[in-house]
Amino acid sequence: MTTAHQRAYYFEDFAIGQQIRTIGRTITESDIVQFAGLSGDWNQIHTDAEFCKSTPFGARVAHGPLVFSIATGLATLTGFIEGTIIAFESVAEWHFQRPVFIGDTIHADLRVMDKAELQLRTAVPAGRVQIDVTVKNQRNKSCQKGLWNLIIRKASFE
Repeated sequence: MTTAHQRAYYFEDFAIGQQIRTIGRTITESDIVQFAGLSGDWNQIHTDAEFCKSTPFGARVAHGPLVFSIATGLATLTGFIEGTIIAFESVAEWHFQRPVFIGDTIHADLRVMDKAELQLRTAVPAGRVQIDVTVKNQRNKSCQKGLWNLIIRKASFE
């Protein structure tokens, strides 16, 4: 698993089986409150510490889409799609496997599963890269998992 690598992978630079691990990021109360305000999801499971004491989790849980969003940011921070990504085409088979709590530190393990040439309606030469993503906590336990399909520019772009 690589953590340091070249920046700005073009379509041609991706290899099936290639792996990248992002840096970690600790989930804060502020993250949850800001996401609740942005999304409008003020569900008690995320925002009411006293209520959560009586739930199976026993504490506030980060919003699933918040964790997903942070994972996309962590992947972007690696730099491997900096300036070469055209679109985040789709997310497939996304699973929420384990809760993420305030104070948990998450990272994402990325693995290239497939790649295919594309003919876009624009003049931009590109291909689709499918990446298996696993978001893990500080105990290396899988919290979320799924497939991202990214449209990546080819190096021949002018």
